[in-house]
Amino acid sequence: MDTIKRFTIELAALIGLMLISGVAIAQDSMVRMGNQKVGAYALLKARGILEARLKPLGYSVSWTEFSSGPQLLDGLKLGAVDFGHGGEAPPIFAQAAGAEFIYIGHEPAAPQGEAILVPKDSPIKMIADLKGKKIALNKGSNVHYLLVRALESGARQGSCRLIHAANC
Repeated sequence: MDTIKRFTIELAALIGLMLISGVAIAQDSMVRMGNQKVGAYALLKARGILEARLKPLGYSVSWTEFSSGPQLLDGLKLGAVDFGHGGEAPPIFAQAAGAEFIYIGHEPAAPQGEAILVPKDSPIKMIADLKGKKIALNKGSNVHYLLVRALESGARQGSCRLIHAANC
């Protein structure tokens, strides 16, 4: 069974169990999903799989798209969505900041999907070349964690100026 199909079945089963057991999800038989442009939830939304599985149970699905994991997890923390997803680092940063939520599943890590990018004609060729530079990133994201780890190996963290851009 492919990963998306297994994930969909597991998520639908979990939501179904929560509904049957009386766990409050949202008002008016609506399951509020938080998603990003990429990942399994984006496929669930695009294909209408979750709607099809929950409709026989009397539930509809609404989707709210977030620019990244940290913003999605803020939405979860504030009660704007019932379910959401994020990369490896955002839930750790969110829980460190006091967010309370539970993990119901995971996807395999995809480290090849992260990168430190510079313009083609940039003089920056190595991590050490970042010293003294401004670096824009989304605070609490996988990219933030990637940069911290990269700086540990090639430059000191305090040697760069981090700019926390809300929608990087």
